[in-house]
Amino acid sequence: MGWTSSHAEGKMPTENEKSLKRRHKHEEGAIPEYRIGLSAALLAAMVLAGCNSDSVLNMNSGRTPDQGLAAAQADQALPAPGTQPDTQQPGTTVGSAPSSLAQTPQATVSTTESIQFAPVIGAPANVLPALSSRLEARARQAGIPIIKSASGASIVMKGYFSAIADDGKTTVIYVWDVLDPSGNRLHRIQGQQAAPGGSGDGWSSVTPATMEAVADTTINQLATWLSRKSG
Repeated sequence: MGWTSSHAEGKMPTENEKSLKRRHKHEEGAIPEYRIGLSAALLAAMVLAGCNSDSVLNMNSGRTPDQGLAAAQADQALPAPGTQPDTQQPGTTVGSAPSSLAQTPQATVSTTESIQFAPVIGAPANVLPALSSRLEARARQAGIPIIKSASGASIVMKGYFSAIADDGKTTVIYVWDVLDPSGNRLHRIQGQQAAPGGSGDGWSSVTPATMEAVADTTINQLATWLSRKSG
């Protein structure tokens, strides 16, 4: 006579059969290992994105132009924006004060445009205060209106930064896309700023003076473009 299970004979299942059944149900409800790995990878990506969110310049998070800087005298000490080409040559300044970048003073820009600085990509949080404050101060000195809300801006400045350490010096490379409210690029400002010392990822050698120099050149070039645009 052939073998038949206890179920076929209408008998109660044995303890061994019960154990096999419980194991089968557990395996059916288990999460495959590849899905666990995928979820872990997605979680890691989300955490990384959260860390990178610190590497942005958001003008809304600090002083707004209508509030002004804490010391009004700071604006008077800043050099007037000057005319510079759209692309600054690399290594123009190493360790000198930003004020030494002053070019021939020009008249305040007459413009109906309103500017909003979008978050910057690529720069760590610790270098952003110097950049943000200097951009605000230089823009105000040049007569360029900066507003905190993108909804009311006629021009949006979106910046991309990187730092390269090589041969004992660091070069900060930056690009600003000048966009209309629809995201169409109207103009591009780009340049390089050298800083003394070079190690690690490069940003460890970047001082506030370096970022202030970047801000000076950025506003100089923006003022030149706005003058041509309005003229």
